[in-house]
Amino acid sequence: MHPFRAAIEARDLDAAVALLSDDVVFLSPVVFKPYRGPSAARVLLEGVARVFEDFRYVREIGAADARDHALVFQARIGDKQIEGSDFLHANEKGQVAELMVMVRPLSGALALADAMKAQLSSAQVDQTI
Repeated sequence: MHPFRAAIEARDLDAAVALLSDDVVFLSPVVFKPYRGPSAARVLLEGVARVFEDFRYVREIGAADARDHALVFQARIGDKQIEGSDFLHANEKGQVAELMVMVRPLSGALALADAMKAQLSSAQVDQTI
């Protein structure tokens, strides 16, 4: 099991953020411009933890020693079911250097965008939804 998956499943955001590189890039499923740095990623992960209901990883793709992994998840926002993947790319030190999130279907992505906009309305991150 990838350490990032273990941290998220344990709802241990400190452990998840500790796995990120200082220059991590977080690519959101609903905005074009990436978020940069562990602080911005933490704000987003905290928001998602509040928004997603019944979140669970259902599959992990990638060899234990590979630099790229896909963590496939399912969740719900209200009555909208979401399926998605967290694509992780590790740097040469094994830290997560890129986290790209993709979700489907469109109705779920729109529900996620609306819910995250409400979560981030008062947060200080370098990107707007």
